[in-house]
This record gives sequence, structure tokens and C-alpha cells, in this order.
Amino acid sequence: MNKNDLISAVADSSGLTRSDATKAVEGVFDAITGALKKGDEVRLVGFGTFSVAKRKASTGRNPRTGEAMQIKASSQPKFKAGKGLKDAVN
Repeated sequence: MNKNDLISAVADSSGLTRSDATKAVEGVFDAITGALKKGDEVRLVGFGTFSVAKRKASTGRNPRTGEAMQIKASSQPKFKAGKGLKDAVN
């Protein structure tokens, strides 16, 4: 399922028009992204938790040349599925 499929599914299940469903889906994505940028956690009970994990700087190797290179520290978005989502899938 891609973004357009998700928008269509939201429109069908909620009775919204496609443009309203697009605004709703975009709004949810923007709200989650904004919270993660601020370092907050988004917890949707029964669905899952979106959070940000910090990765330390490390030394890696260029696979082509074998030369050592420095990998900068970064923030990575993470998602942990909640019990309701796990139960629905299994």
C-alpha cells in the first residue's frame, strides 16, 4: 500500500471526500514529523509508538576502496508496534 492507496482507503472508510482524506492523511504525517523533529514521542495506544533514537558517530569503511571513513552522529526515526497492531497482524 502506498500513500495514494492509504488516502483512498481513508476516504472509503470514513466517508470523506478524497481531497478531505488527503488533507487528513497529510495532517497526520505532518503532526508526527513535527513532534519527532522537536524530540517528542508520538504514542498511539493500541497502534504503536514513533520515537527518535540517537546514533553515535562511528568509523566505517568505504566498500569500494576499503578506506576508513568517519560516519557522523545522527537521529533516526523509530516505530515500535503496539499490542493491538501486533494482535491484528498475527
